[in-house]
Amino acid sequence: MQRYFVENTLQDRLIKISGDDFHHIKNVMRMNFGDKIYVANGKSAFFAVIKEINADHIIVELLEEIKENKELKVNVTIAQGMPKFDKFEMVIQKTTELGVTEIIPVLSERSLIKIDTKIERKKLDRYKKIAKEAAEQSHRFKIPKIIAFMSLKEFIKYSESYDYKLVAYEASSDSDETNFKRFIKTIKENEKMVIFIGPEGGISEKELLLLTENDFKVISLGNRILRTETAPLFIMSAITYELELKG
Repeated sequence: MQRYFVENTLQDRLIKISGDDFHHIKNVMRMNFGDKIYVANGKSAFFAVIKEINADHIIVELLEEIKENKELKVNVTIAQGMPKFDKFEMVIQKTTELGVTEIIPVLSERSLIKIDTKIERKKLDRYKKIAKEAAEQSHRFKIPKIIAFMSLKEFIKYSESYDYKLVAYEASSDSDETNFKRFIKTIKENEKMVIFIGPEGGISEKELLLLTENDFKVISLGNRILRTETAPLFIMSAITYELELKG
């Protein structure tokens, strides 16, 4: 069953759906009067049934609230040193499916792309659309936040309020001090963790020093060197396993 996000509080019995979601329901899924969907608003979700199909919108009636919450019990932010655009789009899609709370594109020293004001808004709109579609596909209650592009210094300032601040560094040894599993085990429900991952060229020594001087802890992701687009998927999978699947 398809899931769609709406801005309503979901306190009203009848909900209007228009725009791209209306087009998807009517023209892609070819749904009709009486067909059922899920609707969610970031806080709750309901089964709903299509009551009206109009020229530019549909009306659905809320039926039963969905009690099972698919969100992670902790808040995980991935701060990605910007790789090539197609790689970052994959990071958004897959980490959304795996439960990420927030994604920050960071323009670090070795990022291979440049962003100007002409394309920034267009890129952010596309990234938000990818996150929304991935959240719908994976039946999440929330769409991850996609934060505007930041420099490393802007990111460090932005991250001051997090409970855990980590940086994945390929040159670190997998010791007790840097073991990522140790950090996962210590995080408590609803606490906030942010993890910075370098771009294709990695993190410079100058950047690593700046991060550690601002209370970021270096972590290892194991014995192998991961691609920049693989690291966030590994991180989210490890967190999911440790918090949800491990017996």
